[in-house]
Order: sequence, then structure tokens, then C-alpha cells
Amino acid sequence: MGSSTTVVLRRRTEAPKPGRTLRNRSNSRKMVEEDEYSDTSCDKCGSGEYPAQLLLCDKCDRGFHLFCLRPILASVPKGSWFCPSCDDNKNLTKFPLVQTKIVDFFRIQRPSNSINEFSPGKDCQKKRKRGSSLVVSKKRRRLLPFNPTEDPTRRLEQMTSLATALLAAGADFSNELTYMPGMAPRSANHAALEREGMQVLSKDDTETLQLCKNMMKQGEWPPLMVVFDPKEGFTVEADAIIKDWTIITEYVGDVDYLNNREADDGDSMMTLLTTNDPSKDLVICPDKHSNIARFINGINNHTPAGKKKQNVKCVRFDVDGECRVLLVANRDIRKGERLYYDYNGYENEYPTAHFV
Repeated sequence: MGSSTTVVLRRRTEAPKPGRTLRNRSNSRKMVEEDEYSDTSCDKCGSGEYPAQLLLCDKCDRGFHLFCLRPILASVPKGSWFCPSCDDNKNLTKFPLVQTKIVDFFRIQRPSNSINEFSPGKDCQKKRKRGSSLVVSKKRRRLLPFNPTEDPTRRLEQMTSLATALLAAGADFSNELTYMPGMAPRSANHAALEREGMQVLSKDDTETLQLCKNMMKQGEWPPLMVVFDPKEGFTVEADAIIKDWTIITEYVGDVDYLNNREADDGDSMMTLLTTNDPSKDLVICPDKHSNIARFINGINNHTPAGKKKQNVKCVRFDVDGECRVLLVANRDIRKGERLYYDYNGYENEYPTAHFV
């Protein structure tokens, strides 16, 4: 498995630099202006400190720190923003628990025997046994496929929870990287361009990843539930025990050049490719097409308690010559435990001090 030093989230690892505050963005009218609103304080904490992070309601003009809101806002929202008291859309619209609608939403295929083609066969098991007996000191742990919930009704509930979150986020479901017109073409995703090199996903682990993909195409869902927390917003819980080194999901979305997204307010963009030529750097943008990965929350890596919550690792791999990002369990995860990973990776630039 790749080291954590290859993990980067562009917006989650790029804090505002000195002299560059949030009020400088295009929708700066929302942020507190130093002169006109110099006496504005946060309605939650009562403090007028950190004026660059005070957001004004477009209806009542009350101020709120981005980090005092629940859920916390990681960046200035696009368009009009209303505080919790003025928001008319408080009630979450749940996706109907109807099998036909769920099948259509996730484009689930009819079950077939093709999934068995991706299961490790006896020949593969024999090769593993011979290899491990010859070179014990170089034995490497392999990624594990998720174990889908056996109860079909519970699987429908899991899928319904994700569909509800995606609809609330205004995104369509996709379990693959998407290449849209006007953005980066697929030919730009060339792992060999990675500045510091990228670990190649082994043949066995590639087969395991493909197995997970095919299980999901046929409605065999990972044991995950998306829930709404008033403090954290949408977040993901394990609906069964998940073993260490299990593939949780792939981080997917629209692939675009980083240069095209420098002014983007999204906080979920993840680095896909970092090259010696910044014009060729790629990011994954899950705002329009995404899966459950975008709802897995980050830790507060400024505190020991926050760091202890991490149970998922985000790693980039070279898969058949293309860059891919996988979320993998880095320890056993209990049923009911929420999933967290470090937004910062090794850059330590994204401000997580206010994370709960």
C-alpha cells in the first residue's frame, strides 16, 4: 500500500496565505467589510475576532464565523447564503426507499456470474502460497474487498442514505473518474508524469479493486451508511465491522486541470496528479459527479484526540498507467463507528483546528 506522503487534498490542504483572506474572493459581499461592519460579531460565540471568517446572512445580516456554524463551512458558499434561522430548507428530503428507484438512481445491473471472474481463483492462491514461502521477509499485505451486507433490505437502506446525501448536494452518482468536455481529457491522466513518482497498484490489488467495482454495479453494496449530523453535516458510518486494509471506496469526480480551479470555492477537491509543470496538475472535483467518498469527514489533526479518530487512509496509486485515489481502512473499524481521514496528508496547510 502506498505511503501517506502521497495524499493531498488541494482545497483541503491550501489554507489562505498571509495577506489573502476569504473576503478577496468574487463573492466577497458576504464577508464582513472592515469599515462598514467593523462592529459585527458572531451570533454564535459573540466575538468580533477573525473578521475575514465572518459570514453575513443575506436575509437578516447577522454574522457567523465559518467555524462556528454547524455543520462547519469550509469555504464561502456560492450564491446567496442564509443562516440557520432564515433557511427555509431545513427539512432534508429523503430518497424514497423503493427498489426500482434505487436501481435506476445507481444504474445497477442485473446480477450475473461475471462477478466471479474477478474473484481470486485457486491458481492465484497457489502462487501466493509459493511466493510467501520463498520470501517471507518481503511479504506484503494485500488490499481486501469489502464484505457487502447480506440483508437486501439493509443494503437498500444504505443506498438510500447515499442517494439522499447526493440529492441534497446536487450531485449525480458516479463510481468512476469522469472526463467532461471543457475539462482535462483522459489522456492528461498519465501517472508517469507524477513529480515524485507514484506506487503502482499490484496485479492482485487491481483485481480486488475491480471486484469491488463489479460488486457495486450489481447491487452488492459496502456496509456504509450516510447520516446527517447537526455538527458535522453528512458523514459516513460503518454499518458492519470493516477489517484493516479493506477498500472503502475510490475517490471520484470530474477530472480537471488545477489551473482551472484556482478560484473554485469547493472544499472537496483532491489532488490527482502533481507534475513538474503546474499547467498539467490534475484535481478531482466531486461537486457534480461523486460517490460516498465526498461525505467521509476529516479529523482535527491539531489534537491527539482528533488524530486518534482517523481510521481511513487516502492513497494515490498508478493503476494501469492512470492515477487513482483509494480510501482504505487503516485499522479495524467497529460497526457504528464514523469514518475519518486526514484532509491534510503531509502538507498540513488545511485549517482543521475547528473540526469537531
